[in-house]
Formats: sequence, C-alpha cells, structure tokens
Amino acid sequence: MDFKSFLKKANEKSSKKTKGFKIAIISLWVFFFIMVVIVPTYIITVSNDFMGLYGGMPSIRAMENPENDLSSDLLSADEVSLGRYSRYNRSQVTFDQLSPALVNTLLSSEDHRFYKHPGIDLTGLMRAVVGKLTLNYAGGGSTITMQLAENLFNTMTENEGSLYKVGGLREIIIKTKEWIIAVQLERNFTKEEIMAMYFNTVSFGSLSFGIKAAAETFFSKQPSELTYSESAVLVGLLQGTYAFSPIYNYDNSLSKRNQVLGKIYRHGHISKIELDTLREKPINTENYNVANQNTGIAPYFRKVIRPYLLKWCKENNYDLYEDGLKIYTTLDSRMQKYAEQAVSEHMSELQKLFDDHWKGRNPWVNSQGEIPNFVEKTFKRKSPYYDQLVKRYGKDSDSLNIAMNLKKKMTVFSWQGEIDTVMSSLDSVNYYERFLNTGMMSMNPHTGHIKAWVGGIDHKYFKYDHVQQGKRQPGSTFKPFVYGTAIEQGYPPCYEVPDVMVTFDLPEGGTWTTPNADGTYGTGEKMTIRQGMARSINTITSHMMKVVGPKNVVDFAHRVGITSKLDAVPSLCLGVSDVTVFELVGAYSTYANKGIYTEPYFITKIEDKNGNVIENFVPKTRQAISQQTAYKMIYMLRGGVEERDGTSVGINRELKINNEVGGKTGTTNNASDGWYMGVTNDLVTGVWVGGDERSIHFRNWYYGQGAKTARPIWEKYMLKVYEDETLDVKKGPFERPPGGIDVNLDCSRYNQTNPSDSTAVEEIREDDMWKDDDFN
Repeated sequence: MDFKSFLKKANEKSSKKTKGFKIAIISLWVFFFIMVVIVPTYIITVSNDFMGLYGGMPSIRAMENPENDLSSDLLSADEVSLGRYSRYNRSQVTFDQLSPALVNTLLSSEDHRFYKHPGIDLTGLMRAVVGKLTLNYAGGGSTITMQLAENLFNTMTENEGSLYKVGGLREIIIKTKEWIIAVQLERNFTKEEIMAMYFNTVSFGSLSFGIKAAAETFFSKQPSELTYSESAVLVGLLQGTYAFSPIYNYDNSLSKRNQVLGKIYRHGHISKIELDTLREKPINTENYNVANQNTGIAPYFRKVIRPYLLKWCKENNYDLYEDGLKIYTTLDSRMQKYAEQAVSEHMSELQKLFDDHWKGRNPWVNSQGEIPNFVEKTFKRKSPYYDQLVKRYGKDSDSLNIAMNLKKKMTVFSWQGEIDTVMSSLDSVNYYERFLNTGMMSMNPHTGHIKAWVGGIDHKYFKYDHVQQGKRQPGSTFKPFVYGTAIEQGYPPCYEVPDVMVTFDLPEGGTWTTPNADGTYGTGEKMTIRQGMARSINTITSHMMKVVGPKNVVDFAHRVGITSKLDAVPSLCLGVSDVTVFELVGAYSTYANKGIYTEPYFITKIEDKNGNVIENFVPKTRQAISQQTAYKMIYMLRGGVEERDGTSVGINRELKINNEVGGKTGTTNNASDGWYMGVTNDLVTGVWVGGDERSIHFRNWYYGQGAKTARPIWEKYMLKVYEDETLDVKKGPFERPPGGIDVNLDCSRYNQTNPSDSTAVEEIREDDMWKDDDFN
C-alpha cells in the first residue's frame, strides 16, 4: 500500500471517529435535554393537566388526606359492633394492628425493596420493561406505593384527558400519574402508614374490602392474629379474588399460597423446615363467613333503623355507606343476646308443641274450618316471584301452574339447623306458614333507650319485623288503658265491680255483650278493679269502659303512647284495634316513668370517621298523665303477679324475690295472638307470639294464650338479665310519688266507694292517705 492510500484510509478512519464522537455528543445532549427539559416538562404538564390533555390529578390536600370510602359502624351502648352499613364490607386498620407475618408476606410477594425505594422501584421497573420487550414476563414494576396510588385515586378509570384516546398513550399517562402520586405519598406518609393504607384499600373478594374484613371473612380473625399460611392465602388473593379463592377455586388457592410461601422462605422469614411443614397443611375454610344483613347481632334492628339513618344522612349531606360514620345506639349487646337466646329457647319448644298439636292437619283455619286454597292464595298475595311468573307466562296459563309446582333445590330454615331439600314454590309457602313467629322489645322507661329488639325468629328466612312493622290486636294487654282512664277519672284500684253481664247499646242499632274468656257472662262475684285486671275478667273491663266511655279511653291511650288509629267502640276494651309491640312498650313505660311519656329511641349520637360528634340525640318527652295516676297503674299491673288467680302469678319465683313486678297477658280471638307485657322498676318489655297469618293458631285457646306463648320468653329474658351483674338492671321497688298516694291501696281497709260521690272519694283521700312507711 502506497503512502497516499494509507493517508486516505487514515483520514477516513479519523472521519468516522469524529462522526461517531459527534453522534455521541449529540446523543448525550439529546438525553440530557430529554431528562432535564422534556421529562420534567412532561411531568409538570401531567401534574397540572395542561390543556386538559391528561385528566386532572388529586390536589396536594387530597395527597395529604387521602379519602377512602368506609362502611359506617353501628355500635351498641356498650360499644360492641352490631354490624356495618356498606356497599362493600370494609373497615380500616393501623400498621400496629397488622401481624408481622402479614407484613413480611406482603413485602416478600409484592415489593421486597419497599423500604429502599422512594415509591418507584427503578430495578423492578426496568425488569418489567425488558420483560415486555422480550416477551419474557418476569414480574410487574408497580410498587406497593404505586398500587396504593391506583387504589386511592382510581388512575385507571377516573379523570381521563383527551390524549387517553391516542393509541399507546393511555397506559403511559396512567403510569405517569401513578409515579407522581406515589412520590407524593412517600413524601407525606411513613412507610408504615403507606402499608396500612394499602391493606385498607384492596379487595380480597367475598364482599370483603380491606384486610380487617378479609381476615374476619376467611378466618374469623383480626389482622394482628394472622399466621404466615393465612397471610399467604390472603396476599395470593390480590392476584385474583376469584381465581385464587379458597372457597371457589381451592386447588388454585392452595398452589398460589405455596408459591407465596416459597417467596417468604427465599427472603429469609421462615426456615426450610417451616416451609415444608406449611406447604403440607390444607387451607382451613371452616371459619369462612361472609358478612351480610342476616349475620351479626340484632339484624332486625339494623334493618329497621336503616331508613332513619338514610334520611338523616340525606338531610346532613353524608353517605351512610361510604363516610365511615360511627352510630352509637341505645341497644345493649348483652341484653340483646339474652333476648335472642330467650326467643330461640322458647320458640323452638313452642313450635314442637304446635306441630304436634296440628299433626296430620293444616293450621290455617277460620270459624268454618280449614281455609280452602290457602297456600295458593298466600303465595299469590305475598310472593314477588308470583308477579314475575305472571309477567312471563300470563295469569291463567298452564305454564304458570307448572312453574309454581316445579321442584328445585333450596335450603330452608328449621329449629335444628338449615336443611337442604327439594321443594316447589308452593311447597315452600306450605312449609314456612306453619311456623309461629314473635316480636320482642325491651326498653328503659326513664331514658327511652331501647335495650333489646328481636323482630322475628330468624332474619334470613323471615324478613318481616314484628316489633314496629307488624300490627296485631293486643287483646287484654289493652285493658290497662281502660283502667288507666278510670283511675284518672278518680276510681281507686280498690273500687269494686260485680262480675255480671254488661251490654252496650250500639249507635248503629243493636247491642253488644261482653263474654268472658271461658264463654260465660259473669259469676256475680264482686271484685276490685285491681283484681279484675289481674285476672283479666272481661266483664269488669267492660263495666269500666261503659262508665268512662270509649272516646275517653282512645284519648288516654293516645296520650300515654299509642299512635295507631283506635276505634272508639265498646269492643275496644278487649283490644280489637291493631297496635305494635313498639307502641305498647312505649305506652306501658309511661306508667313506670311517673306519667311522662318518653318516645322509644335507638340512637344516642353519630360521629364522623375522625371521631368528631356530628349530632347528639335526645328523646321526645311529654307529661302524659299525673304521677299519681301512673303509680296507681303500676300498682294495678303488679296485681297480675300479687293477686289471687292473677295471670302472672305463675312467673318464676326468682323474679319476685326482692323485687316488684307488674305484668299483663293478652290473648285474642282463637288465640291468634299471644302477648305479654312485663314491667319492672327500670325495664319494660313487650312480647308478641303468633302466626304470620291470623288464621294460623292453636285449636285450643289454653295452649295459645299469652301466658303460655309469650310470657315464657319474658321470664327467660329477665332471668338472664338479672343474672348478669355487669348490667345496670337491678331488682327493686318502683319509685313512689313524693308525699305518698292520695288513696289507700290496702283494699282490706275499706269497702266499695262510689267515685261519683265526691265526698266519699275525698274521705278516702284524706283519711286513708297512704304513706311510704305503711307500705308492705
């Protein structure tokens, strides 16, 4: 090669080096320009949603105080959770409420460099990018903080800008937003706070959102109690709540759990022996329980007060399901438990008696005998499914009849536990209408606090609430309002009336004569009105109704707390107008509360999610009757327990020891309704028992009377309440009016006096003034 050629090649090589150097310099400047100018500018424009291209970002205030929709918690007076109102089953925890095993499991599986990066893990990010480019997936690049950013601010779906529609840009913008939010979160929160927020915002399936709900749903535990094996199951669910569910896809869940356990081992949190041992164990699903409106304490109560809460929230601009309210109720979880136990214990036994009583026959009867086509009529009247069938097949089609009789698998209620069976829709009505049901409410008469509420025998299968929703004839439990009217008009408890036939002339013509429960029209025996009410003698009540007048009785009943419409007719004295358990308990409480009617209420205060009291609630009260009248009526009610042949004489002896108790039974025609009202110094309780349809009842009045059907529930409940020394419910006397009573309550001290003779009444009031030290 000559020198000229060599020089030419050398120049060419030098030119290439110079060109390469220039390219390198230019590339470096381009990279510098991109990193220093383009990227910051891009991030700033995304942060500020320049010209609406990217969609809005959360404010710095939102970053510092991220909102998370929360269920509202319903709390008892003793601060036990009665349940939650939520669109999802969700509640919050703090970091110190997470078990170390749970924390280590999440770090091992999702983000083991969590404590080393500032919200964005560049190593993980590059791994994810390379994996996508080479189609060799090696894991995602999202950190726990980035996933939290997505959960909190919905970067995948909300605030979309115009560039979202450009192919390929949508995902880049979303990831950019997550990076920006993640960095902001890291600046404003500690790593522990970020992890707790993450656990509070993820779904685990089975209607459980957040780790607290998930731990309760799948393992009946708190997050602080979770083991490595349990934590691995729950963290595995983050990859697919259905695909890796131990309930719906057990094998997948087991495989995923063991995969997560392997990661825990590789990061040094468990030993090889522990790994092998844990992998061999099955997933325990025995404690799986999805929270719903049928579970937990007081399901009827929760359902009944929901409309009140929704109304309050609407008026005060809150969301019951997502604002994390704390609603403090008057209910006592212990007393509620005792009420539910009492109902279950007695009603299961009563149902056996009822089934034996009607064995081989149908219990739906009227005066003419068994009601024809009862099941079909009831199904058509009560079932929404019937309306759906009519729309689909037509009202008179053969297909409709076939559909109603089509057998299908279903689970039904029984007192021995749920039963899996095969029934048609008509079979189901036939089965369920044979059950007796109940309603029970217990209240502190002085505060108006409702302490226990049982609306039926099982909320899952019997939705109808028999405390406030259901209205039935009260029978003899209405009689105290007749006697209350008489007492108010000046008739003392010792006023004597003969047990003789009483006939009313009706305004529309004709007459009405009151029969006693045994079908007779009186024995001629004279008795005090206290004895008459204690023994529930109809003719005595009718006599007083005739004396005081039906309109005055209606007025009195409404004043003391009955809110339902009452017909001012003679038969009202026997309780023919429908009322609710709720009303009766409130009205009887007026007697126990010195004549002051206190409207029963169930909410004391509501707090926001930060513990600030939004509103305190107080009951509505009014002086309905005098304290003198109220105490005399308490004395009248005590007659049921203390007088010979009183309908409450047979109550458990333990309830009478060192205690004053008032009680009134009630039974309606054909024993369709059995009632009991129990009154003590600081607790008034009402119980109703009967069939959901009035035509369903015992054939024999004796078995269906309130003393047999309803009173035992009250007795069982009160015995449990008194046995619990932690409760502020104690035995003792009723409070006397100051200065004593203006009539003598010892009926043996004088004979009958006619209250129409004002002089005689004054003689009783002045000469026989009852004093506290005379009380025996």
